[in-house]
Amino acid sequence: MAPSRARVDDAPVVEVRRSRKRRRTVAAYREDGKVVVLLPARFTRAEEKEWVAAMLARLERSERRRRPSDAALAKRAAGLSGRYLDGLAEPLVVRWVENQNSRWGSCTPSDRSIRLSTRLQGMPGWVIDYVLVHELAHLLEAGHTPAFWTWVDRFPKAERAKGFLEGVAAASQLGIEADPPDCSDEGAAQMAADDR
Repeated sequence: MAPSRARVDDAPVVEVRRSRKRRRTVAAYREDGKVVVLLPARFTRAEEKEWVAAMLARLERSERRRRPSDAALAKRAAGLSGRYLDGLAEPLVVRWVENQNSRWGSCTPSDRSIRLSTRLQGMPGWVIDYVLVHELAHLLEAGHTPAFWTWVDRFPKAERAKGFLEGVAAASQLGIEADPPDCSDEGAAQMAADDR
């Protein structure tokens, strides 16, 4: 059957694909700037209309969960600071940004701001939590010093999250390291010792 397309005011373009093989299930996903809704061929136009509305709402809820707000991110950061950093890391601003292409997050201790790349959205929560803890730890210890890593390693899934981010970066060929090298004098000495 030929797909049908629908658009109402500011609603997204919807392509309905009917299938004789599909018996009971309905699915929806985004593809090329439109929403594709898959449904059984036997559905009436009224059932189609009802299911398209339901699936658009479900898709929007799902996408909203994957795109948490800055306020939700700040609340999450406060909880992580309390749980893993004794509540000592108190950022003034925590927000998502779209302009970070070479790192997962950044922190400016002087103005107590934390920024996380929107590329993290949709990743597992424990990965986002790790990046937040990493950036929160910079409010306590500016460089990647042993003291800094002691704070970060209080997060139970720190090593797992580093590996996850390294895998994503490698698969995407982003050239981002999960943890940039420690550029302090001590860090440079340690890297030199590791290379021997």
